[in-house]
Amino acid sequence: MSANRTIILLSVGHGCVDVYQGSVAALVPFFVAERAYGYAAASGIVLAASLLSSVAQPLFGALTDRRSMPWLLPVSTLLGGLGVALSGLGGSYAMTLLFVAVSGIGVAAYHPESARVARIASGGSHASMGWFSLGGNVGFAAAPLMVTVAVAGDGLHRTPVLVLPALVGSVLCLPVLRTLTGRAASDGAPAATAATGDDRRSFVKLSLAVSCRSVAFMGLSTFVALYARQRTGGGTTAGTVALSVLYLGGAVGTVVGGGLAGRWERVAVVRGAYLVGVLAVAGVVLVPGPALYLCVALASAGLYVPFSLQVTLGQDYLPSRVGTASGITLGLAVSVGGVAAPLIGALADATSLRTALAPLILMPAISYLMVRTLPEPPAHRPVAEGARLKRP
Repeated sequence: MSANRTIILLSVGHGCVDVYQGSVAALVPFFVAERAYGYAAASGIVLAASLLSSVAQPLFGALTDRRSMPWLLPVSTLLGGLGVALSGLGGSYAMTLLFVAVSGIGVAAYHPESARVARIASGGSHASMGWFSLGGNVGFAAAPLMVTVAVAGDGLHRTPVLVLPALVGSVLCLPVLRTLTGRAASDGAPAATAATGDDRRSFVKLSLAVSCRSVAFMGLSTFVALYARQRTGGGTTAGTVALSVLYLGGAVGTVVGGGLAGRWERVAVVRGAYLVGVLAVAGVVLVPGPALYLCVALASAGLYVPFSLQVTLGQDYLPSRVGTASGITLGLAVSVGGVAAPLIGALADATSLRTALAPLILMPAISYLMVRTLPEPPAHRPVAEGARLKRP
């Protein structure tokens, strides 16, 4: 199978997985409306999906560094979908937390291995990795619409239909699985990487930047639907539009980031994006009325321009541990922010949602400080297996 076809299948499959990360946040307003959850209880649902995912992704990354496990792609896709599909059926809060936690584990298992495979298939190309990341962003963007269509009319008992993307994604993984299984068996290990050594200090600083960026984005994705309804005076539709704009802005930002990286160094692009993110997140918190939607779009783009660039930067800072680097920069870029969501929710319950969102302005500022002095690493390209994937 050609490299381009592999990237396309991986990108679509990535979307079929990340739609479930977006679905958890998209379901929050329906849990609040149907089950009368407070802000803290609602954000705890996001925490359940994110906490296990945050812990598990580096572990799965370390495993994929030791052994090629392409079978994780379809299995983890199904697990992520089943958890969300069952979340609306659990009558108790504990059962809801359990089901979304199962989904989080599925998402955690998917990202490190899929990023490793995408790196091999792309030959280290920033543009191809950008397209792979774009698939996940599109999945996020589709989540609010998918959840609204499935749930808005008849309530949370309709969540089982949300398993459909997982079924599609798992089937799309099979051609990639067949291609890689024979090659992994002949190699006995993941592809070697042309490397000059790990830069752990830079990777740690990058990881801190990724974590702060994640807090900002996940804080917005968890509460922007509720906040937009307050600030614009609209109903459920106003919140759904705001969440869709947030996710679509991320898709645009990913494509723009890949293009900018072709003209300037990745670190320089990431720095500039975080500066834009500071102003845009401030606009989301402070600007009233319909202009809120423009600020949401700019904030999302500013936070997502660095997305695929941070994945390749992390892989180039840790060329001997590509799976671990991918698990942190790609997986934690989304999931670790959910750990902070209950704190935001508790502060919102005690004060106001606007007050609780204000600290998010600091997150892209801290990310900028972390990347301000990072060096541009040499681009380490996969060898051997990557060359074989380019053959039809």
